[in-house]
Amino acid sequence: MVARITRILLLLQLLVVLTLYALAARIWHWNDGAALAFGVAMVLLLRLGITANNFFLAAHYRAPLPSAFRLDGRGKLRLFWQEFGATMLCSSWSMPFRRFHQRPAAAARGLPVLLVHGYGCNSGYWDAMSRALTQAGITHHALDLEPAFGSIEDYVPALHDAIRTLCAASGQDRVVLLAHSMGGLAARAYLRVHGAAHIAKILTLGTPHHGTALANFGVGVNTQEMGWIGCAGQGQPSSWLHTLTGSENPESYRLFVSIYSHHDNIISPPSSSRLEGAKNIELGGIGHVALALDARVQALVIEEILAASRS
Repeated sequence: MVARITRILLLLQLLVVLTLYALAARIWHWNDGAALAFGVAMVLLLRLGITANNFFLAAHYRAPLPSAFRLDGRGKLRLFWQEFGATMLCSSWSMPFRRFHQRPAAAARGLPVLLVHGYGCNSGYWDAMSRALTQAGITHHALDLEPAFGSIEDYVPALHDAIRTLCAASGQDRVVLLAHSMGGLAARAYLRVHGAAHIAKILTLGTPHHGTALANFGVGVNTQEMGWIGCAGQGQPSSWLHTLTGSENPESYRLFVSIYSHHDNIISPPSSSRLEGAKNIELGGIGHVALALDARVQALVIEEILAASRS
């Protein structure tokens, strides 16, 4: 479904470019190069505006940054452009055209990994991470969570089936889950129902373990379940998250490694990604979509996967 939606959006953007091109060329009598550049620039400006708006909304709910993670002007520009580039790459290439389900390693190292994407994405989001895992010799599968705008609870059967498939295909009785954003909540929902018999470790990237205020601007039941109401210091997570937390065994959090950025432009407040009882790894200068594309994050993920395999 998400692949179809992103392809339709790409087609609409192309139509906008062609419309503006025709307007500039035929009515304003610009040459073809200038007219085409104008059309492309307007679409890019719209996309830039969406990314900027996400940062603006996230800043409204963010607590003061720890001094170790404050950025100067150059760092802020780098953060913005990396996140914009990541969103362009994922929404315009990897999610529409790079979906996958199985990528076994020829000489596998460590435990196999199941990749669980976040809200509004599909398995194509993991394209860059998949290349890093392949280079490290790590077998990995991915799945597409459907329905895209349904309840997070609806994803538990698909996760259960994917974990069983990966165990059977790899000959291992345990796997590592690597989840981005909402995918981490789906992993927690799975753990509550099926337990941890087949789970060695759960790595979450930018997961709103306690909710995010930007979910209030989204569409779908899952956004309501991920919600955060109020400001950074005085807000509270959604009733679904309250129920999830209340029904979990806190000992299960020892399975988790939460990797998150203090400059996440979707998870706000960023401290929502901190899970007490888990191993929490704080980073800075990385946006939400860029997490799985960042070399630092990829290196940490591979290190944690191989460590899980040795335990």
